[in-house]
Amino acid sequence: MDAGKFKKEIIEYSKSIGIDKIGFASAGVFEELKERLIVQQERRFQSGFEEPDIDKRTNPELLLPKAKSIIAIALAYPSKMKDAPKSTRNERRGIFCRASWGQDYHHVLRDRLQKLEAFILEKVPSAKMKSMVDTGELSDRAVAERAGIGWSGKNCAILTPEFGSYVYLGEMITTIPFPPDTPIEDQCGTCNKCVEACPTGALVQGGQLDSNKCVAFLTQTKGFLKEEYRVKIGNRIYGCDTCQTVCPKNKGMDFHFHPEMEPDPDIVKPVLKPLLHISNRDFKEKFGPISGSWRGKKPIQRNAIIALAHFKDESAIPDLLLLLKSDPRPVIRGTAAWALGKIGNKMIVNELEEAKISEIDEEVHKEIEAGLMMLTK
Repeated sequence: MDAGKFKKEIIEYSKSIGIDKIGFASAGVFEELKERLIVQQERRFQSGFEEPDIDKRTNPELLLPKAKSIIAIALAYPSKMKDAPKSTRNERRGIFCRASWGQDYHHVLRDRLQKLEAFILEKVPSAKMKSMVDTGELSDRAVAERAGIGWSGKNCAILTPEFGSYVYLGEMITTIPFPPDTPIEDQCGTCNKCVEACPTGALVQGGQLDSNKCVAFLTQTKGFLKEEYRVKIGNRIYGCDTCQTVCPKNKGMDFHFHPEMEPDPDIVKPVLKPLLHISNRDFKEKFGPISGSWRGKKPIQRNAIIALAHFKDESAIPDLLLLLKSDPRPVIRGTAAWALGKIGNKMIVNELEEAKISEIDEEVHKEIEAGLMMLTK
């Protein structure tokens, strides 16, 4: 088999199935990444969502014996929403990050990778392949960088010359030895806008992220958030786009190539108050198809409470009091108590005092006291 000729055939086929960019890389060990991951672990910068085994994250042959190449793919997604609804005084809205607009990208990219696998197997039945999207062991970013998809920016995203960083990434390890592509030279230069704009200082230096401070990560956690982070989240209920929107390389980048990636404005910019009481069934029905629902409704509801506090939305006080008094989840009760204090209506001091008497959870008790302190200072 002429691997170079077959590579060209794959590139042509990839265009016909809606892959916007494709690159080829060797399946050698990611030595530089390995060193960076060791430092990341030592400094406790990892989120906990990653594969914990560094060798698996950096050695493709541990995932597919006799691996020779990795095929990286990228699909461009929209950065602008048509007919975006606006928040009103009594109908404040939250926002899901752009990477969660449209159908869950994991499904979209897996579909493209499965089609690519079938095409390759038809030509080379003996080939072995292993595909992954985001949740796999390998670093999508490191693979895309080696395969010439783009360079790794200071915002820890892959920046492509064609689409900026608004791309979903996936990859396929294979036993076929394809000629590798040339990596793209870093083009961030002296620009430091993303590092300076990060709301929580999570970009500790260009290209290194402290996940535990990252708003995108924090919005996906299920526990109490530190107050220093609550005040930075604003009305984000899933993810964060700040380091992308300030990037000069993303200026004017907005692509609508894939109908399944188009956002439903009422889903990705939802009214906040209805989220506070949504049932599991209704949550799955409405938000289940998007990637931002993967952690369930609890983080979304907690973030919606924080967003209402951000807006100082007094119309939400009855809803928040109901959560404080009757929700079985301490994180929701406690965050509601804090939000009530943040909204600042002194008429509800007695309500918080009563809740303080009956509350038995220590963390919630602290949140009620924090709310009272804001209201009585």
